[in-house]
Amino acid sequence: MTAMTALPAEMAQQVLDSQPFSALVGARITGFGDGSAVLEIDVRKELTQQNGFLHGGVLSYAADNAITFAAGTTLGPAVLTGGFSIQYVRPASGRTLSARAEVVHTGRRQAVVRCDLYTSDDEGAETLCAVAQGTVLSVRPS
Repeated sequence: MTAMTALPAEMAQQVLDSQPFSALVGARITGFGDGSAVLEIDVRKELTQQNGFLHGGVLSYAADNAITFAAGTTLGPAVLTGGFSIQYVRPASGRTLSARAEVVHTGRRQAVVRCDLYTSDDEGAETLCAVAQGTVLSVRPS
């Protein structure tokens, strides 16, 4: 990875802020660089489903964006998610959702990224609620 191809850390939050849906859910980047990214969302009633748990769509959104941002640290800023899968391991509840993504492999045109999603409670205790993996593609010209 060269400094010219990697997404600069100072641009990451600006990119996130430019996404209207990210603003709607209140997402923020709290970690970024060297093949990893952390995206956090405060849990609030508007983001829950009928049983009071964080909606699976919010977890999927967080995984997708964290995966893409992590890949951007190795592939550069011109990236798109090629696909991802998510496994929900337990209902998500608590104060904060944290999506922690790490690049597993980077090639010339794509990266494979794993993302673990945790919720934390008022005391800071964390619970794993989902695991995701995705492929991110470079869309920069050849």
